[in-house]
Amino acid sequence: MDFELTREHRDIIGAAKEFAEGEFPDVAAEFDRTETFDLSIWRKACELGFVGVFIDEAYGGAGMGFFEHCLITEEFWAVDPGCGQAILSTTFGAEQLLLFGSEAQKQRVLPELVSGDAIIATAITEPDAGSDPSSASTTAVRDGAEWVLNGSKIFTTNGTLAKYVIVFCVTQPEGGRHGRHSFILVETDRPGFEARKIKGKLGTRASDTAELSLNDVRVPAENLVGVDGQGFKQLMEFFDRTRLHICAQGVGLARACLEDSVRHVKGRVQFGQPIARFQANQFKIAEMATFVRAGRNLYYEAATKVDRGKVEPALIAMAKWFTAQNAVRAADEALQMHGGYGYIDEYRVQRLYRDAKVLEIYEGTKEIEKTIVARSLLG
Repeated sequence: MDFELTREHRDIIGAAKEFAEGEFPDVAAEFDRTETFDLSIWRKACELGFVGVFIDEAYGGAGMGFFEHCLITEEFWAVDPGCGQAILSTTFGAEQLLLFGSEAQKQRVLPELVSGDAIIATAITEPDAGSDPSSASTTAVRDGAEWVLNGSKIFTTNGTLAKYVIVFCVTQPEGGRHGRHSFILVETDRPGFEARKIKGKLGTRASDTAELSLNDVRVPAENLVGVDGQGFKQLMEFFDRTRLHICAQGVGLARACLEDSVRHVKGRVQFGQPIARFQANQFKIAEMATFVRAGRNLYYEAATKVDRGKVEPALIAMAKWFTAQNAVRAADEALQMHGGYGYIDEYRVQRLYRDAKVLEIYEGTKEIEKTIVARSLLG
């Protein structure tokens, strides 16, 4: 495919890079240390149009595509993954509403996400349901004109900050493995909803992660998102969009590792010469640059196809595990080239090293992604 960027694309990249470099470096280390984030930076990003660019203009968005969202994501993560995640994950659930939500749901929720008046979360994972979402046991029982939700969720991004949470839950107990679940929109100010911040994460610590508890939470029947019993199918289509974001995150992080490494090896002198002259480091730099470019080409192809209506789950899975794996590898090599300096928090590379690992875990582990690819080839 031809990935010649348009003038508009280059402008988006330039603006996102300028914003991230202007806002993140002075505060990123402190946010990481304290596991907090200043939401005024998110609101500023909303004002400048970086949040929810894939949301239709009818709902306040820019009416662009997931490709443009990925371009912004790469630039944000190339400066600081924690800040990038804290800002751009605030729409994690908008994809579900765009695909399956009612017009009333879209009109009510989506404009608030773009304007910076609300954050949305999607609650899928449970203590006993991670890579196998079909085993999720949180329930929603119909009681007249309401759904009554009970259960718990874990590792929910923005769980303590969200105004809305889209909950993956059992609504059709007899529906079989892939016909039991639905998505239901829950306003977090409803009685019985509780969120507890999870602390002590390895990386992306500026981004909020929470454990949720739902105890007889009642919501209107019209809060059902999509079709009753079709939640698993909807989840797979949702992931076909959101996994693209992870690809861009991985490329951005790997790029940061490459840029830091190039700068370091040029300036670090050992044995009377810059360590950039050592072939071992040259090979590391060459490999990092190659894998960054290959990963970018993968997500460019996958994202542009999605925006054109041609969704290829195997290609998306391929891009997701490759870019995530490359980010982890790049961070490891970058820290190795930095030596002892990379092991202390004065240098960004130690934070990149910690931030990278989650890319191989969330929204489908690398093992799950490889399984998707293999099944597409083997039948």
